This record gives sequence, structure tokens and C-alpha cells, in this order.
Amino acid sequence: MSIVLISLILLTLFLLDRFDYMSEEKKIAGLYIRVSTEDQAREGFSLPEQEKRLRAMCEYKGYEIYKLYKDAGISAKTCNYRPAFEELLQDIKDKKCNTIVVLKLDRLTRSVYDWENILKFLEENDAYLDCANDDINTTNANGKMISRILTSFSQQ
Repeated sequence: MSIVLISLILLTLFLLDRFDYMSEEKKIAGLYIRVSTEDQAREGFSLPEQEKRLRAMCEYKGYEIYKLYKDAGISAKTCNYRPAFEELLQDIKDKKCNTIVVLKLDRLTRSVYDWENILKFLEENDAYLDCANDDINTTNANGKMISRILTSFSQQ
């Protein structure tokens, strides 16, 4: 009986995901890139590399790029003030863009508490998040669930 229930839940999530995909509005992207001092040494996470990959993803998905937002040398482990991120949030409030595009969820935050606040903000402003590497898309329940799990791991 539990296998049937799990199958029904997975089928429902799949169908909801397909429905969301079919009824998508035009995505106007704010590209957010960030490195902290410890990340700068890691290959593949440089600011230019992040920007290149996000632009390619937006082109592939047909997203219009509104603006690039860049925070360098600022950690995402706590609720640090990040000027570019705050500007991005304000632009979403002002309806200049409706989708945050990041390479990985941990470029945005490493805090479960902060992530829940970001999710609430996105919902209140009819906005979305799309991560290139983590395959997270907050337009559906499945994407939100996966994002919560990944944030829990990155907080460690």
C-alpha cells in the first residue's frame, strides 16, 4: 500500500511540474554571482566563470537577462549584508525582474533560516529561483523541497 501512495505522490509532483512548465510566464532574470574569500581559490567558482555559465543557461532557457548582480568576498553562511543581493531583491519588489538565477544554491545562502525568508519573499513577489548546477526551480513543490534539503546540507 505504501508503494502505491509513494507512486501517486511522485506522479502528482511530476504532473504539477509539467503543468508549471507549460504555463510559465516570461522569465526576466537577475543573475546573482558571489564568491567569498575561501571560494576564490576553487576552480570553477570564479566570478567570470559563474557569469559565463549563467548567461549560457539563460540563453538556453529563453530567459531575458535584466542585470548582473555581483558580491565579491562576502560569505553566505549568515545573514551578512550583501549590497548586490539587496539591490536584486529591491529590483524584484519593483517588478524589474522576476527570476533569480544562480550557479548553485549556496551562492545565494548557506542558512536554512535565510532560505526560508528568501522563499517567502519570492512567493510574496511572484518571483522564482533557478539554479544552474542544483537543478532547483521554485515554481513547483518538488523544487522547493529539494532546495530545503540542499540548504540543510550546505549549512553544515
